[in-house]
Amino acid sequence: MFTLSGFVVGAIVGLTGVGGGSLMTPLLVLVFGIHPATAVGTDLLYAAITKAGGTVVHARKGHVDWRVTRLLATGSIPAAALTIWALSFLPKQSAEVSHIMSVSLGVALLLTACSIIFRHKLQDHALAHAGDSAHTQLRAPITIAFGALLGVLVTVSSVGAGALGVAVLFYLYPRLPTIRIIGSDVAHAVPLTLVAGLGHWLLGSVNWTLLGSLLLGSLPGIWLGSHASARVPDRILRPILAFMLVLIGGKLIAQ
Repeated sequence: MFTLSGFVVGAIVGLTGVGGGSLMTPLLVLVFGIHPATAVGTDLLYAAITKAGGTVVHARKGHVDWRVTRLLATGSIPAAALTIWALSFLPKQSAEVSHIMSVSLGVALLLTACSIIFRHKLQDHALAHAGDSAHTQLRAPITIAFGALLGVLVTVSSVGAGALGVAVLFYLYPRLPTIRIIGSDVAHAVPLTLVAGLGHWLLGSVNWTLLGSLLLGSLPGIWLGSHASARVPDRILRPILAFMLVLIGGKLIAQ
Protein backbone atom coordinates (compact mmCIF):
# COMPACT_ATOMS: atom_id res chain seq x y z
CA MET A 1 0.00 0.00 0.00
CA PHE A 2 2.89 2.38 0.70
CA THR A 3 4.35 1.67 -2.75
CA LEU A 4 0.94 2.17 -4.39
CA SER A 5 0.49 5.45 -2.50
CA GLY A 6 3.95 6.54 -3.65
CA PHE A 7 2.98 5.75 -7.23
CA VAL A 8 -0.27 7.78 -7.05
CA VAL A 9 1.39 10.79 -5.42
CA GLY A 10 4.30 10.56 -7.86
CA ALA A 11 1.88 10.58 -10.79
CA ILE A 12 0.13 13.70 -9.39
CA VAL A 13 3.49 15.43 -8.95
CA GLY A 14 4.37 14.56 -12.54
CA LEU A 15 1.03 15.90 -13.79
CA THR A 16 0.95 19.16 -11.84
CA GLY A 17 4.48 19.84 -10.57
CA VAL A 18 2.97 20.16 -7.08
CA GLY A 19 1.93 17.74 -4.39
CA GLY A 20 4.94 15.80 -3.08
CA GLY A 21 4.94 16.77 0.59
CA SER A 22 1.50 18.39 0.24
CA LEU A 23 -0.10 15.00 -0.39
CA MET A 24 2.38 12.40 0.86
CA THR A 25 2.74 13.62 4.45
CA PRO A 26 -1.02 14.05 5.17
CA LEU A 27 -1.65 10.69 3.48
CA LEU A 28 0.81 8.99 5.84
CA VAL A 29 -0.70 10.77 8.87
CA LEU A 30 -4.43 10.57 8.13
CA VAL A 31 -4.72 7.29 6.20
CA PHE A 32 -1.90 5.12 7.56
CA GLY A 33 -1.76 6.55 11.09
CA ILE A 34 1.99 7.30 10.94
CA HIS A 35 3.13 9.68 13.70
CA PRO A 36 3.45 13.19 12.19
CA ALA A 37 7.13 13.47 13.19
CA THR A 38 7.98 10.20 11.40
CA ALA A 39 5.87 11.15 8.37
CA VAL A 40 7.59 14.55 8.09
CA GLY A 41 11.12 13.20 8.60
CA THR A 42 10.68 10.37 6.11
CA ASP A 43 9.05 12.62 3.51
CA LEU A 44 11.88 15.16 3.78
CA LEU A 45 14.51 12.59 2.79
CA TYR A 46 12.12 11.26 0.11
CA ALA A 47 11.92 14.81 -1.32
CA ALA A 48 15.70 15.29 -1.18
CA ILE A 49 16.31 12.10 -3.19
CA THR A 50 13.60 12.68 -5.81
CA LYS A 51 14.40 16.38 -6.32
CA ALA A 52 18.14 15.73 -6.63
CA GLY A 53 17.48 14.04 -9.97
CA GLY A 54 15.35 16.98 -11.09
CA THR A 55 18.09 19.42 -10.11
CA VAL A 56 20.67 17.62 -12.26
CA VAL A 57 18.35 17.83 -15.28
CA HIS A 58 17.53 21.53 -14.70
CA ALA A 59 21.19 22.44 -14.10
CA ARG A 60 22.37 20.73 -17.30
CA LYS A 61 19.80 22.70 -19.29
CA GLY A 62 20.77 26.01 -17.63
CA HIS A 63 17.42 26.34 -15.86
CA VAL A 64 18.87 27.19 -12.42
CA ASP A 65 19.60 30.74 -11.29
CA TRP A 66 22.25 29.89 -8.71
CA ARG A 67 22.20 33.40 -7.19
CA VAL A 68 18.52 33.05 -6.29
CA THR A 69 19.17 29.53 -4.97
CA ARG A 70 22.05 30.79 -2.78
CA LEU A 71 19.96 33.66 -1.38
CA LEU A 72 17.16 31.25 -0.42
CA ALA A 73 19.62 28.78 1.12
CA THR A 74 21.33 31.56 3.11
CA GLY A 75 18.10 31.94 5.05
CA SER A 76 16.66 28.41 4.93
CA ILE A 77 19.60 26.20 5.95
CA PRO A 78 20.37 27.98 9.28
CA ALA A 79 16.62 28.23 9.98
CA ALA A 80 16.18 24.49 9.38
CA ALA A 81 19.12 23.66 11.68
CA LEU A 82 17.75 25.94 14.43
CA THR A 83 14.28 24.40 14.08
CA ILE A 84 15.71 20.88 14.46
CA TRP A 85 17.63 22.08 17.53
CA ALA A 86 14.39 23.46 19.02
CA LEU A 87 12.51 20.23 18.23
CA SER A 88 15.22 18.21 20.01
CA PHE A 89 14.04 19.64 23.35
CA LEU A 90 10.51 18.27 22.89
CA PRO A 91 9.61 14.72 24.00
CA LYS A 92 10.00 12.39 21.00
CA GLN A 93 6.81 10.92 19.48
CA SER A 94 4.75 12.76 22.12
CA ALA A 95 1.24 14.23 21.82
CA GLU A 96 2.72 17.74 21.95
CA VAL A 97 5.00 17.08 18.96
CA SER A 98 2.12 15.42 17.10
CA HIS A 99 -0.14 18.44 17.67
CA ILE A 100 2.53 21.00 16.68
CA MET A 101 3.35 19.17 13.46
CA SER A 102 -0.29 18.46 12.54
CA VAL A 103 -1.24 22.13 12.92
CA SER A 104 1.92 23.28 11.09
CA LEU A 105 1.17 20.82 8.29
CA GLY A 106 -2.43 22.08 8.04
CA VAL A 107 -1.32 25.73 7.86
CA ALA A 108 1.34 24.88 5.25
CA LEU A 109 -1.26 23.09 3.11
CA LEU A 110 -3.65 26.08 3.24
CA LEU A 111 -0.81 28.45 2.25
CA THR A 112 0.14 26.10 -0.59
CA ALA A 113 -3.48 26.01 -1.82
CA CYS A 114 -3.60 29.83 -1.82
CA SER A 115 -0.34 30.00 -3.76
CA ILE A 116 -1.76 27.65 -6.41
CA ILE A 117 -4.99 29.66 -6.75
CA PHE A 118 -3.46 33.16 -6.78
CA ARG A 119 -0.12 32.50 -8.49
CA HIS A 120 -0.98 34.27 -11.76
CA LYS A 121 -2.46 37.30 -9.96
CA LEU A 122 0.71 37.62 -7.87
CA GLN A 123 2.84 37.43 -10.98
CA ASP A 124 0.77 40.07 -12.81
CA HIS A 125 0.97 42.42 -9.81
CA ALA A 126 4.72 41.94 -9.55
CA LEU A 127 5.23 42.65 -13.26
CA ALA A 128 3.32 45.91 -12.87
CA HIS A 129 5.76 47.04 -10.14
CA ALA A 130 8.92 45.39 -11.45
CA GLY A 131 10.55 48.73 -12.19
CA ASP A 132 10.04 50.18 -8.71
CA SER A 133 13.37 50.94 -7.00
CA ALA A 134 12.09 49.65 -3.64
CA HIS A 135 11.12 46.34 -5.26
CA THR A 136 14.62 45.98 -6.73
CA GLN A 137 16.61 47.09 -3.65
CA LEU A 138 14.72 44.92 -1.18
CA ARG A 139 14.63 41.82 -3.38
CA ALA A 140 17.77 40.13 -1.96
CA PRO A 141 17.00 40.61 1.79
CA ILE A 142 13.37 39.60 1.24
CA THR A 143 14.54 36.45 -0.59
CA ILE A 144 16.80 35.55 2.37
CA ALA A 145 13.99 36.25 4.86
CA PHE A 146 11.56 34.14 2.84
CA GLY A 147 14.18 31.39 2.72
CA ALA A 148 14.32 31.46 6.55
CA LEU A 149 10.52 31.19 6.73
CA LEU A 150 10.61 28.26 4.31
CA GLY A 151 13.33 26.61 6.41
CA VAL A 152 11.10 26.60 9.49
CA LEU A 153 7.93 25.63 7.62
CA VAL A 154 9.52 22.79 5.65
CA THR A 155 11.33 21.38 8.71
CA VAL A 156 8.15 21.13 10.82
CA SER A 157 5.75 20.12 8.04
CA SER A 158 7.80 18.97 4.97
CA VAL A 159 5.50 21.27 2.92
CA GLY A 160 6.20 24.62 1.28
CA ALA A 161 9.35 24.19 -0.80
CA GLY A 162 7.31 23.53 -3.97
CA ALA A 163 4.21 25.57 -4.82
CA LEU A 164 4.70 28.16 -2.07
CA GLY A 165 8.33 28.73 -3.00
CA VAL A 166 7.53 29.08 -6.70
CA ALA A 167 4.66 31.54 -6.02
CA VAL A 168 6.88 33.87 -3.96
CA LEU A 169 9.72 33.68 -6.49
CA PHE A 170 7.25 34.65 -9.23
CA TYR A 171 6.41 37.73 -7.17
CA LEU A 172 10.02 38.63 -6.32
CA TYR A 173 11.48 37.89 -9.78
CA PRO A 174 8.64 38.53 -12.28
CA ARG A 175 11.01 38.92 -15.24
CA LEU A 176 12.81 35.64 -14.63
CA PRO A 177 11.58 32.94 -17.06
CA THR A 178 9.16 30.45 -15.50
CA ILE A 179 11.43 27.47 -16.17
CA ARG A 180 14.33 29.19 -14.33
CA ILE A 181 12.09 29.96 -11.34
CA ILE A 182 11.01 26.31 -11.16
CA GLY A 183 14.59 25.07 -11.65
CA SER A 184 15.93 27.42 -8.95
CA ASP A 185 13.19 26.36 -6.53
CA VAL A 186 13.88 22.65 -7.12
CA ALA A 187 17.64 23.19 -6.68
CA HIS A 188 17.06 25.03 -3.39
CA ALA A 189 14.73 22.29 -2.11
CA VAL A 190 17.48 19.65 -2.25
CA PRO A 191 19.87 21.03 0.42
CA LEU A 192 16.94 22.28 2.53
CA THR A 193 15.10 18.94 2.64
CA LEU A 194 18.40 17.05 3.04
CA VAL A 195 19.48 19.12 6.08
CA ALA A 196 16.00 18.97 7.62
CA GLY A 197 15.64 15.25 6.83
CA LEU A 198 19.02 14.36 8.32
CA GLY A 199 18.09 16.41 11.38
CA HIS A 200 14.91 14.38 11.79
CA TRP A 201 16.97 11.20 11.35
CA LEU A 202 19.19 12.28 14.27
CA LEU A 203 15.99 12.82 16.27
CA GLY A 204 14.85 9.28 15.39
CA SER A 205 12.02 10.43 13.12
CA VAL A 206 12.85 8.57 9.88
CA ASN A 207 11.47 5.17 8.85
CA TRP A 208 13.91 3.80 6.26
CA THR A 209 11.68 0.86 5.23
CA LEU A 210 8.82 3.27 4.60
CA LEU A 211 11.16 5.55 2.62
CA GLY A 212 12.21 2.67 0.35
CA SER A 213 8.60 1.60 -0.25
CA LEU A 214 7.55 5.15 -1.20
CA LEU A 215 10.46 5.59 -3.62
CA LEU A 216 9.70 2.24 -5.25
CA GLY A 217 6.30 3.55 -6.29
CA SER A 218 6.91 7.26 -6.75
CA LEU A 219 9.77 7.14 -9.27
CA PRO A 220 7.76 5.33 -11.99
CA GLY A 221 4.71 7.40 -11.00
CA ILE A 222 6.54 10.68 -11.61
CA TRP A 223 7.82 9.38 -14.95
CA LEU A 224 4.33 8.39 -16.16
CA GLY A 225 2.70 11.57 -14.80
CA SER A 226 5.26 13.78 -16.52
CA HIS A 227 4.56 12.15 -19.88
CA ALA A 228 0.77 12.44 -19.42
CA SER A 229 0.86 16.08 -18.26
CA ALA A 230 0.67 17.47 -21.78
CA ARG A 231 -2.69 15.75 -22.32
CA VAL A 232 -4.42 17.01 -19.13
CA PRO A 233 -5.43 20.73 -19.00
CA ASP A 234 -3.64 22.67 -16.24
CA ARG A 235 -6.76 24.79 -15.61
CA ILE A 236 -8.62 21.64 -14.51
CA LEU A 237 -5.90 19.98 -12.42
CA ARG A 238 -4.75 22.94 -10.31
CA PRO A 239 -8.16 23.97 -8.86
CA ILE A 240 -8.88 20.32 -7.96
CA LEU A 241 -5.49 20.01 -6.23
CA ALA A 242 -6.01 23.32 -4.38
CA PHE A 243 -9.47 22.18 -3.20
CA MET A 244 -8.00 18.89 -1.93
CA LEU A 245 -5.27 20.74 0.00
CA VAL A 246 -7.83 23.06 1.64
CA LEU A 247 -9.89 20.07 2.81
CA ILE A 248 -6.86 18.16 4.11
CA GLY A 249 -5.33 21.25 5.74
CA GLY A 250 -8.60 22.08 7.51
CA LYS A 251 -8.92 18.52 8.81
CA LEU A 252 -5.35 18.51 10.18
CA ILE A 253 -5.85 21.84 11.97
CA ALA A 254 -9.23 20.78 13.42
CA GLN A 255 -8.21 17.34 14.68
